[in-house]
Amino acid sequence: MKVAVFHDYLNQFGGAERVLQTILEMFPDADLYTLLYDEKKTFGLFQKNIKGTSFIDIPIVRKKHRAFIPFMPFAAGFLKIKGKYDLIISSSAGYAKGFGMYRKKDDVYHICYCHSPLRYAWEIDYLKNLSFSPRSMSKDMLRPIARWLQRWDKKASEGVNVFIANSGFIAEKIKSYYGREAEVIYPPVNLKNFFFELKEHKEDFYLMAGRLLYYKGFDLGIQAFNRMKKRLKIIGRGPEEKKLRQLANPAYIEFLNSVSDKELKEYYNAARAFIFPQIEDFGLVAAEAQACGTPVLAFNIGGGGEIVEHGKTGLVFKKQTTDAIIETVHDFEGRIFDRESIGKSAQRFSDVEFKKKLFEVVQRAGFHT
Repeated sequence: MKVAVFHDYLNQFGGAERVLQTILEMFPDADLYTLLYDEKKTFGLFQKNIKGTSFIDIPIVRKKHRAFIPFMPFAAGFLKIKGKYDLIISSSAGYAKGFGMYRKKDDVYHICYCHSPLRYAWEIDYLKNLSFSPRSMSKDMLRPIARWLQRWDKKASEGVNVFIANSGFIAEKIKSYYGREAEVIYPPVNLKNFFFELKEHKEDFYLMAGRLLYYKGFDLGIQAFNRMKKRLKIIGRGPEEKKLRQLANPAYIEFLNSVSDKELKEYYNAARAFIFPQIEDFGLVAAEAQACGTPVLAFNIGGGGEIVEHGKTGLVFKKQTTDAIIETVHDFEGRIFDRESIGKSAQRFSDVEFKKKLFEVVQRAGFHT
């Protein structure tokens, strides 16, 4: 069976790329196609599988890809697929499910693991991550671009035979935007890398981690911990870093740009709790923290509400505000959590469980591995 794997772009490494790693463990001989590829920023992990990239795969776009969002549908649609395949598996938050759609091609069975429908099309506030944004341009000016992206995204969805959503939250969006049903398979946590370690005493800090994007709520966490005068460590890089550093009181807030998985596991285990205030498609970092036995304090809409069992594996709050985070931290500090039990609860997010369920979808489609 000849398999191709499509992934939006590989010029950064985050939760979606961890999912891609697991898919390629399942299909190690698959050919990998992507819009952009930066070997250094993805640590060479995907080099042996890379088969093709798009016409916008040039240094300036790799470095500032969000400024080129309007060109990506064209680049995706005209991306040249260099072989004949029995099965396509796309790992997509927008573009990968539409690779090659403008080129004449054979009818190939396509399973899409959907991290999210194209955010820039359906949720205009995501354009705040571009170099031009609703902060400097009115939404009325940007809506024609969004409508065009919606049409492209809907058309691309029609080439998918089976949708898999990374959460119930995303399954609802797939149904709303595409009119399609989707099975839910949670993203994989590598439990060999992230696991609970018994420590007699936790260090006196809280933790946030992920790409430093505006919608992830790092600013809310920083403001809350500035006010509480409590220690918060932030692991990650992204376009909001400069603004966030200016907002943070260095007496309480520490930024860690790049850590290994081993170091990340140690930070998860050492933290008192993991702060997760965003509306997230899923939130692999929160699931990894949970695997390490760390309670997660999360906003209840989106992936956080699916990852956290209130009162057992963490706490959820119902308002996406600084005050809500402060109240939840105070509530948390008056409770006792069974951290070993929290770690065990993350078994439902294991990479073994992910592989098992994805193989079942592939086999139901008539393919045998």
